[in-house]
Amino acid sequence: MAFNTTKQGLLLGMLVFLLASKELFLAADGAGECGRTPINTAAASLSPCLGAARSGRALVTRPCCAKVNALIRTAPRCLCAVLLSPLAKKAGIMPATAISIPKRCNIRNRPVGKKCGRYIVP
Repeated sequence: MAFNTTKQGLLLGMLVFLLASKELFLAADGAGECGRTPINTAAASLSPCLGAARSGRALVTRPCCAKVNALIRTAPRCLCAVLLSPLAKKAGIMPATAISIPKRCNIRNRPVGKKCGRYIVP
């Protein structure tokens, strides 16, 4: 009888562990600043903006403006998260320069005056 109780306790413990693990995985899969898109994927989608994000003198290309405009319309907080991400830092992106891209693209509905870390969107 004691063996049966131990076996039931072990099964119950495993069931609790599996349910808790499932909840952890679901929480980790939740939406962040970029929705369900991983931040690295969102950052990679902005690769046409790399030159403009490194230098304020660089020309902002049409593909860059299109990507930034789409990102602002779908997930405005994502742009800030991408520009301040460790990946952006590794790529040599200057946050103060990169945050000016929406203005340099003449995007009308850009989040003017929005704070992005210690930077303010012009």
